Amino acid sequence: MTLPTPPSLPHSNAVAVVGAEDDVAALAQALIASRQNVLPKRLVAPGPDVQQLHRLMQAAAAAPDHGELRPWRFVLIPAPKRALLADVFEAALLDRDAQATADQRESAREKAHRAPLLMLAIARLGPAQPDMPVLERMVSLGASLQNLLLLAHAMGFGAGLTSGQAMQSPRLRELFALQPGEEAVCFVSVGTVTQRKPMRPRASPHEILSEL
Repeated sequence: MTLPTPPSLPHSNAVAVVGAEDDVAALAQALIASRQNVLPKRLVAPGPDVQQLHRLMQAAAAAPDHGELRPWRFVLIPAPKRALLADVFEAALLDRDAQATADQRESAREKAHRAPLLMLAIARLGPAQPDMPVLERMVSLGASLQNLLLLAHAMGFGAGLTSGQAMQSPRLRELFALQPGEEAVCFVSVGTVTQRKPMRPRASPHEILSEL
């Protein structure tokens, strides 16, 4: 069966639609080009409010998700629970280095109290139906994180991803009740930027694109 041809837009409307598409594309490109990772120590209050956090999660949920597995989840660490994370960071440090100094231990604890909004990003890589490849699931998590970071940037916040040796600690797994097949990937920090670093150089198209 031949599908009917959609009606043509009047010329003036067509120009307006094209112009609007160009504006949206320009805005998206500007956001992508100007976004930068901001360290948690440079993020202070105010952070996203409840409604803004809801919008950030909606953006994260819009990531590509082949098989609709939702192979990731996020755990918010509110201010009253930051001390628990600080305990884990300090204990994980001592597990690695029993001779860690008092300053090193305090530095490990302090990392749990940076940024007004702090979340842990968790990848679900265990058995699932349909059984999508692990790399595909990690791509989905990456897209989810990028959506979140870009919307935070559009809202006027700074945001960044951090990890470290504590990510592999059994203590961290226990605190966040990670299930078999789940992996702690990174922390997501969002807040108001106190100081921005110069933009780092980005790869040019010819450096990352080749032709078969």
